[in-house]
Amino acid sequence: MRQNPERRAALLDAAIEVLAREGSRGLTFRAVDAEAGVPNGTASNYFASRDDLINQVGGRVYERLRPSDEQFAEAQAGPADRAKLAALMRELVQRMSAFPSGYLALVELRLEAIRRPQLRSVLTGMIRSDLDGNIAFHRAAGHPGDATTVRLLYLALNWLILERLTLPGVFSDKETETLIAEAVDRLAAAG
Repeated sequence: MRQNPERRAALLDAAIEVLAREGSRGLTFRAVDAEAGVPNGTASNYFASRDDLINQVGGRVYERLRPSDEQFAEAQAGPADRAKLAALMRELVQRMSAFPSGYLALVELRLEAIRRPQLRSVLTGMIRSDLDGNIAFHRAAGHPGDATTVRLLYLALNWLILERLTLPGVFSDKETETLIAEAVDRLAAAG
């Protein structure tokens, strides 16, 4: 297998685009090569099998959806109150919406994980680790609410993001803002 990390990342990024646009059935080596603008056969030189490609796409898409170091530092600054928590949740929705193919590819991967135990293991590990990290960050920062607040916000906002990306006419930007603020107010108060 080839070891050029930049080329591998470019192929994985192309696979994300194909997966988001065509679904898992459309994710072929040939489609990835075409999306990346490389000669046919390039992807097969970097990934041992389609399963290998899919598993690595799971890691890459999640890597790209995570906040940058600057976004993380900003999240740590300022007061730990409901207003800050709402701002963090708005930033999350905006960050996911700014990379729609990544989020939609992750949804496709979740559906594919039903049939692929190894992919299910990869995604479960990454998402569980991220959720545990979010809970630890929430507690350490002293934000209002508890671990259940974080879990419920995770569930609510994931569906809100999916709704915005797949059926953008359901909630306006103003309704989205209101829903985020209300979710934080109600869940943080309960926690």
